[in-house]
Amino acid sequence: MDRLHGSARLMVVSDLDSTMVDHDDPDDISLLSFNALWESYYRHDSLLVFSTGRSPTSYKLLRNEKPLLTPDVAVMSVGTEIAYGEALVVDAGWEEYLNHKWDREIIVEETSKFPELTPQSEIDQRPHKVSFYVEEVKALAIIDVLAERLEKLGLDVKIIYSSGIALDVLPRGAGKGQALAYLMKKFALDGKLPANTLVCGDSGNDAELFSIPEVYGVMVSNAKEELLQWYAENMKSNPYILRATDRCAAGIIQAIGYFGLGTNVSPRDIKDFQKCKAEIINPGHEVVKFYLFYERWRRAEVEMAGQHMQNIKSFFYSLGTFVHPSGIEQPIHQCIDAMESLHGDRQGKRFQVWVDQLSSAQIGSDTWLVKCKKWESYGEDKHCCLTTILMSSKAEIPNEFIWLHMHQTWLDGFGVKQPETWLL
Repeated sequence: MDRLHGSARLMVVSDLDSTMVDHDDPDDISLLSFNALWESYYRHDSLLVFSTGRSPTSYKLLRNEKPLLTPDVAVMSVGTEIAYGEALVVDAGWEEYLNHKWDREIIVEETSKFPELTPQSEIDQRPHKVSFYVEEVKALAIIDVLAERLEKLGLDVKIIYSSGIALDVLPRGAGKGQALAYLMKKFALDGKLPANTLVCGDSGNDAELFSIPEVYGVMVSNAKEELLQWYAENMKSNPYILRATDRCAAGIIQAIGYFGLGTNVSPRDIKDFQKCKAEIINPGHEVVKFYLFYERWRRAEVEMAGQHMQNIKSFFYSLGTFVHPSGIEQPIHQCIDAMESLHGDRQGKRFQVWVDQLSSAQIGSDTWLVKCKKWESYGEDKHCCLTTILMSSKAEIPNEFIWLHMHQTWLDGFGVKQPETWLL
């Protein structure tokens, strides 16, 4: 939460399953496009919040499965848990707030009296969330009766039904919308309320996000009927909510442009960087752009031409060095030569490259230090290096940078078995 010195330019608050993540897209095309857009143009002055029904355990499983970025805040378990940063530091104040008129044991006992309710797995049962599967027709009959019973027992709860199958019992003060309102209140008290906030969802448990005043909202094109019906009944005349024509993360990108919240052209969607000049150039953007070219080169999506490699070499200092994660130091131009020989070695295979947690700092009049996590996914294998890059801006050519030095170390648990197969 302290990563930014002032107010965020934009805060994106997004559900995960079927919103940020498209489970019908095995290549994660729209998710990777969002990743490149975010790291290029927004990471340095904006906030990314994931708001999911998943428990912390289930959320971590998804992160291992999909190329998700590291959010600044993770709101999990349908708004009953808030955690910050990569370490998922728990917000104890939110936990304490949710304890009011909540008794999990009583709820478990009362819900056991409804045989129609099938408990979800243990990893989805949380201190302030009791979850079940139930058919929609049966759910509608159960909700009112269960709510009345719990109220008579002195509890103050809310029951959320979503995706036509999932029923969650939560404290009255919980939910994705209430968690967001709590976060925004914290930002306001610190004098750091984001300039703009965009909420993104696809199902019934996302509806509360769209009820927060003065935020923009996007319902992705694959939104479920339960959310569309709620929208028609409650928010149809709200000009701040968009029904996107694109699925999942592509719908989020569409909304950023529709509401004028910033650039919405992802570097991943630019086919020829030489013919397209970005509005905003920064060292981080150059890193994203290089690794996209690297991915395309190895997948043979860029034609093999000496001109391409000569152009790439011109952006690397001729006497620059690269410290391989194995500890071996070598001339950086030697690495580019090695890259040239690998043209198409990943052609026709599931090979993806992306960067996460990209940051840059100007440490001299024309010198920049860039840090990120550089990921490679090849088939079922995922590898990652903590990457540090020293850059110099070219005074004679505005908005262009020379790579002076690179240093990489393996992220714990994500090194490669054969280090010589790792290039850059």
